[in-house]
Amino acid sequence: MAMSQFSYGALATYQQKGELLPVDGGFDAEGHLTRDPAAIEASQRPLPIGYWKGSGLAMMLDMVAALLSGGLATHQIPIDPVKETGLSQVFLALSLAKLQPAEESARAADAIVESLLASGASVRYPGRQVLKTRAENLALGLPVREELWNDLRRL
Repeated sequence: MAMSQFSYGALATYQQKGELLPVDGGFDAEGHLTRDPAAIEASQRPLPIGYWKGSGLAMMLDMVAALLSGGLATHQIPIDPVKETGLSQVFLALSLAKLQPAEESARAADAIVESLLASGASVRYPGRQVLKTRAENLALGLPVREELWNDLRRL
C-alpha cells in the first residue's frame, strides 16, 4: 500500500484517462495543492495517506489489535469513560499459539464491517474496487486506450 494518498500507479491511470483526482492528491511545482495527477508526478510531492486510505488503515489496525489482544474493537467501547474496560492493546511480543482461528477472525472482521454499515457509513475495503474491475474486465474485456492499442499493433 502506498503511504501517499494516491500511488504513482493511480496518478498514471488518472493521467492516462485525462481525469483529475477526486480530491487534492499533492502539490504542483509552485507548491499549490492540486488534483492534477501530471503536476503531482512532475513535482514528486504527493500528499501523505489520509481520507479513505487513512481510515482504512485505522480500521485495519483496530481490527488487528482486537483480534490479537482479545480486547474490544473501537465500535465496542462504551461512550461512558467510566465503563471503558477490556480495551485492545498490542505489544509486539506474540505467541503464535494464542492467535485466533481464521473462522473467528473472519467473524470479528465481519462484525466490524456490519457495525459500520449499521451506522449508515459507506464501507469500502481493500480489494473491493479490484474485484469490481476484474468482474467488468472479464465481462467486457480489458479497456485499452486507442492510441496505446494502435502503438502496440504497429510493433
